[in-house]
Amino acid sequence: MSLDEHNYALTVTWTGNLGEGTSGYRAYSRDHDIEIPGLPVLKGSADPTFRGDPGRYNPEQLLLAALSQCHMLSFLHVAVEHGVVVTGYRDRAEGLMRTNRDGSGQFESVTLRPVVATKDPVSPEALAEMHHEANLLCFIARSVNFPVRHEASAG
Repeated sequence: MSLDEHNYALTVTWTGNLGEGTSGYRAYSRDHDIEIPGLPVLKGSADPTFRGDPGRYNPEQLLLAALSQCHMLSFLHVAVEHGVVVTGYRDRAEGLMRTNRDGSGQFESVTLRPVVATKDPVSPEALAEMHHEANLLCFIARSVNFPVRHEASAG
């Protein structure tokens, strides 16, 4: 049962009309702006495979970033609860997305590879349990329909 509701809002504005709108697949840019009040504009596009600008963030990257960020923030919380002082955290996350013949697609999995540095030594088993707890707490991981795996190590 949910205790609190948290609402999030942003504006996505397509900026890719090159003069002919969507008159053809190659006639428009996939560029867009993601605006959240009080924050810098995030420049987005499609993945370059889908005619996007490689100099802009794409939705697939942002989903992967959201999962990685959420896990890190959840892990830091779990560390406090366990009395573990984290002094460093770095994740090299990867996601696998497959496209279908009809042009649709879906993520099939994400693997997070956090390397955690702690003030005092922590057993690999304890770290693994903390990552498991963090995964159970992460709002984003709980919201996706594909596995979010962890290959964690101490740093």
